[in-house]
Amino acid sequence: MVEETGSTNADLAMLVREGRAPGEGEWLVARRQTAGRGRQGRQWFDGLGNFMGSSLVLRLDGDPTPSSLSFVAALAVHDAAMQALGETANLALKWPNDVLLGGGKLSGILLEMVGHHIVVGIGVNIARAPDLPDRKTAALADHGAAPDVESFARSLADAFGARLAEWRAEGLSITLQRFLAQSIHAPGAPLRVHDGEGAPIEGRFAGLETSDGALRLRLADGSERVIRAGDVE
Repeated sequence: MVEETGSTNADLAMLVREGRAPGEGEWLVARRQTAGRGRQGRQWFDGLGNFMGSSLVLRLDGDPTPSSLSFVAALAVHDAAMQALGETANLALKWPNDVLLGGGKLSGILLEMVGHHIVVGIGVNIARAPDLPDRKTAALADHGAAPDVESFARSLADAFGARLAEWRAEGLSITLQRFLAQSIHAPGAPLRVHDGEGAPIEGRFAGLETSDGALRLRLADGSERVIRAGDVE
């Protein structure tokens, strides 16, 4: 663990480029980030007492598509948060990789490809959550006795390692099934999706693509649209 850095993702990416990549299972965790990033170029909230860390996954022959590691990461955060708060915690998953606590966004996940590695960056609101104008947020401390960063980091690393092994051994379809089992998405449920390419798209949930976890949206005319990046309302 380091006291402060710009971005744990950027630090690990630099080590990969320099030929000094740490092995799988090792994490770089910072108490403070000055240039943390989220999906779609968003800035990640730097809250004292929150978890901010990154790890590397080596791309192996036969692995599922690298982008699907976002589901692995979301399941691992869900596991670690459940361990911290207990089985009765109001936790749920939302496509593509959101972990919700009491309906509020608990974490952020960012994947970046660097050579033959995928940098997996995760931020979790442990002590406090940011006030955002466009979405509800949540922190573990608002729902129980929150763990310290060190103990949460150990729990998350263990959960990620287990989910990663499952992803490799059992395949993406099993990971997606387990993601959906903990998700807010029910077959046929209405959805509104912002895909970054114009007006929001409305339709009904039609499942996830087994090849990469893309969202299948059934439109009013009965056709389906496959969405690989976006935000769901």
